[in-house]
Amino acid sequence: MAPMTDNTPLSPNESKPKQSLIKRKLGGLKRKIDTRIREKAIARATTRIYLHGKRPEEYDADLLEVIVKEEEDKLKSELKDKSIIMLLAALGLSFWS
Repeated sequence: MAPMTDNTPLSPNESKPKQSLIKRKLGGLKRKIDTRIREKAIARATTRIYLHGKRPEEYDADLLEVIVKEEEDKLKSELKDKSIIMLLAALGLSFWS
């Protein structure tokens, strides 16, 4: 027996599946956070390059991207550590005792 399919046409309001408002808002928030992390990573990478006595223009684009990616990973790790400590503090738990 063949599976039954509903071939009724969709109304104009049902023509496209809509994302929930929450998903859209969270997606926008994630993009904003990623943008801020990227900007901060670029600033840190620039500082790191200057501390080595060079200028960013002396590096090729691929190497600059690697340096920025390393800084992004460091920032994300720091944020995770800080958020865990904040969560523990909010729950009234001490991490050091």
